[in-house]
Amino acid sequence: MPSRWADTEEDAVEEERRREEKEAKKRAKAEKQRQAEEEAQRVKAAQRNGIEGERDGDGRAAKRRRLSPDTATDTPPVENEASRLLRFHTPSWQPCRSIERFHLLNHIEEGSYGFVSRAREESTGEIVAVKKLKIDPVRDGGFPVTALREIQCLNAAHHRHIVNLREVVTGERGQGKRDVYLVMEFLEHDLQTLQDEMDEPFMPSEIKTLMLQLASAVEFLHDHWILHRDLKTSNILMNNRGEIKLADFGMARFCGDPPPNNLTQLVVTLWYRSPELLLGTKTYDAAIDMWSLGCIFGELLSKKPLLQGKNEVDQLSKIFELCGIPSSDAWPEFRSLPNARTLRLPSQSIKAAQGSIVRSKFPILTNAGASLLDNLLSLNPAHRPSAKEVLEDAYFRENPRPKPTAMFPTFPSKAGQEKRRRKQTPNAPVRGEAPNLGEIDYSSIFKGRELEEKGGGFALKVG
Repeated sequence: MPSRWADTEEDAVEEERRREEKEAKKRAKAEKQRQAEEEAQRVKAAQRNGIEGERDGDGRAAKRRRLSPDTATDTPPVENEASRLLRFHTPSWQPCRSIERFHLLNHIEEGSYGFVSRAREESTGEIVAVKKLKIDPVRDGGFPVTALREIQCLNAAHHRHIVNLREVVTGERGQGKRDVYLVMEFLEHDLQTLQDEMDEPFMPSEIKTLMLQLASAVEFLHDHWILHRDLKTSNILMNNRGEIKLADFGMARFCGDPPPNNLTQLVVTLWYRSPELLLGTKTYDAAIDMWSLGCIFGELLSKKPLLQGKNEVDQLSKIFELCGIPSSDAWPEFRSLPNARTLRLPSQSIKAAQGSIVRSKFPILTNAGASLLDNLLSLNPAHRPSAKEVLEDAYFRENPRPKPTAMFPTFPSKAGQEKRRRKQTPNAPVRGEAPNLGEIDYSSIFKGRELEEKGGGFALKVG
């Protein structure tokens, strides 16, 4: 009798069915893997060829549009919202132009941080000002931080009364080094040179117009957290239309509130330097520019620098002579300044007698004008007005009103090498000198008429 566990014919059939089913699953799995590999290869090939597309109904990769225009027709393909790619537009970088594109006409001046010249652009014929930056050879051609600050501040200061930086160009210097030039708009004058050439100072109405323009530029800088730190008349340019523009940002820098701790003390030209800088303060703000603005105001009134010290000590003495002796009541922080401890000041009784003499020094100023100048030249920086407060001062609303820029007189430009034309006017007669009539051709004057002697003189005889 066969065992009940022996394989029957039915068991053999079932085993064969399972084996075939297992082989079919293996083949299906291998086919699926092969199709996936082929699909991956098609996608990679499409990416290499720059083709984008979607799968069609049969599961095959349809052709996708090219990312670049068709080279045959040079026309961009039609795209729809579903097939549009996400694109990022990167900025286009291009090298600086060469200084060879500009023809240098004449040298204007040399400053602390560069040489300024007048030049003409060859392609357009436009006259521009070119500033060649001074590169320190000790640093092996390193770019100076003052030049970086100047470029940064000028790029951020787009204002009607601030000089416009057009571009930065370079030039070959030799040994693989290059010079850097700032190309700016050209203006005919600077206030210092112009006042030296003028016979008389500016009129009160003209001074008001100049001060309003300058205060507007300073307000813009301070609103954008920029300290100029070298305001003076030689850094204020003026055209022949009565418009001024602030220039030379070699000492300018960005600041904040509170100001940074690494501010240098050696800023601002000596004659325009505020007393707190002379006394060695380590922190300062926009008030130092306002002191310089007051010095420029006084210079416009008197046609000469207001405080012409020979050194820091002499400059302080001239400031105290004009603005009075500082006291703990008017300037509480005065004694805490580093250089104030070595000063020998007069006694309190003499201090009371030596107050500000701004009013008596400028008797032509109105009360409002003298008050504005006195506030700008306040020894305590906290008492100086802001540029916005200067623009709103009553001095500019009283008569005479600020003169329109179109009515300003024109002057020959020294920077443009223009010479002053002097009219040939006759001189006054010298007592006892006889008139010279020998060179007069009377025949051409009277045209046939005759002169006859009559009564000790001559009379015209009509024929």
